[in-house]
Amino acid sequence: MISKKLISTALLLALPLAAPAAAVTPDQAKDALRKAVTFFHSQVAANGGYLWQYSGDLALRQGEGKASETVVWVQPPGTPTVGEAFLDAYESTGEQIHLSAAIDAAGALLLGQLHSGGWQYHIEFDPAKRRDYSYRCDINGKPQPDPTAPADRAVPAGWYIWKKRKYKANLTTLDDDTTQAALRFLMRMDKALDFKDPRIHEAVQHGLASLLNVQYANGAWSANFDRCQTAPPDPQTYPILKASYPASWPPKWPKDFSGCYVTNDNLIANMIKTMLCAWEVYNDQRCFDSACKAGEFLIIAQMPDPQPGWAQQYDCNMHPVWDRAFEPPAISAHESQTILQALLMLYAGTGKKKYLDPIPRAVAYLRASQLEPDHLARFYELRTNRPLYFTRDKDGRHVMTYEHKNLATNYAFIIHSVLDEIDAQYRRLINTQWSPGPAQVSDIEKVSPQLAADAQAIISAMDRRGAWVERGVLAHHKLQPESGVIDCATFAKNIRTLCRFLNGNK
Repeated sequence: MISKKLISTALLLALPLAAPAAAVTPDQAKDALRKAVTFFHSQVAANGGYLWQYSGDLALRQGEGKASETVVWVQPPGTPTVGEAFLDAYESTGEQIHLSAAIDAAGALLLGQLHSGGWQYHIEFDPAKRRDYSYRCDINGKPQPDPTAPADRAVPAGWYIWKKRKYKANLTTLDDDTTQAALRFLMRMDKALDFKDPRIHEAVQHGLASLLNVQYANGAWSANFDRCQTAPPDPQTYPILKASYPASWPPKWPKDFSGCYVTNDNLIANMIKTMLCAWEVYNDQRCFDSACKAGEFLIIAQMPDPQPGWAQQYDCNMHPVWDRAFEPPAISAHESQTILQALLMLYAGTGKKKYLDPIPRAVAYLRASQLEPDHLARFYELRTNRPLYFTRDKDGRHVMTYEHKNLATNYAFIIHSVLDEIDAQYRRLINTQWSPGPAQVSDIEKVSPQLAADAQAIISAMDRRGAWVERGVLAHHKLQPESGVIDCATFAKNIRTLCRFLNGNK
């Protein structure tokens, strides 16, 4: 798990774009989509899946680390992100070439689903190395037996169990939208195929059932779980309580991962999005109820005055606790903002005004806590509300400080405020009569001059192979390839823009 800021390391300098000679046409946009998808599907893919970044000559590969040709990434912007882009292209054009690429991406994910129900950050395709993982099927898609963990083992909490090999084989992770993104893509794939592919449909149902079964009674989830649960966690062990301040907390990282309820890295928000998607695709009331239950958790997880925001992680007493060495028990402005957005999403999907109730207090508190216009500290000390930061000592260890000088660079300790956008959306929703279903902003986005210019620039920037190559650094290889960098996030963004252009011309 790393800061999302590091994902964009390879985007330091974009290659100069050719000046557009004339307005792009829909046929040119379709040709560009066909060329880009063909290149990615035929030359970039490994077993139908994708990583994060490649050197322009495809000799070097990386996800959240160096990767071999037998590994693909699930964690966005990996395989699910690219697969969704393929589906965007298919839905915009109806061309089979895009659907075929999406089907292969889905097939890669099927070979990486664990018996516990979800996915790890990456998938291994080397037959020998696959034996280290509890995949539901072998490399040929043949079902494999489930080496279920002992029934008396509690659901582990905390990302640290990834480090312990005995837990590795069957460890589903909800961190960084990994399992959630895989399921949302597969759900969309299932619908695109009219639910006629039994492998995809069954994989989704297995995954959703697993997520429902590990949801706590208060509506939260942990970051990981390592076996397929047959019943939810015991509510006697994990009672439903409101968030409160601990009497004290250790100022140094205790290496004690006692937290169980995680909001870090948008975990709850991504789970709500996934469950609402499942409800929409399958009309599954359990998933709707699960999303609402997660909303109930966000309501009780809001800290009391004087800091009505949210922490990254809570223990079973609903006290904020340490996570990693640079994630203290504190109010987290980043997670607080994403939780506010999740509450808005829940109201838009359900019409239940109770999800809007926490917003005004939280927005007012965060506004008053801004360091300067449009900036917030990532962390605010419990009760005092003093901003907390981290530097590194001579041995590389994180050291907490009140000073914002010489900050550690592995994490965003100062973030941008999006409170104006949150407040504006809140006011629109509270003053508009709710109607069921997705909010209808407009039927189809009209092609603005800016969108047309963006489409032309994207087409002009494509090389003769159909690749978008940028100048940049492959951080895990510690070099700037002479051949440039191919980035999956850029690919997906460009595909979406071309699809918006096409849709606006229909």
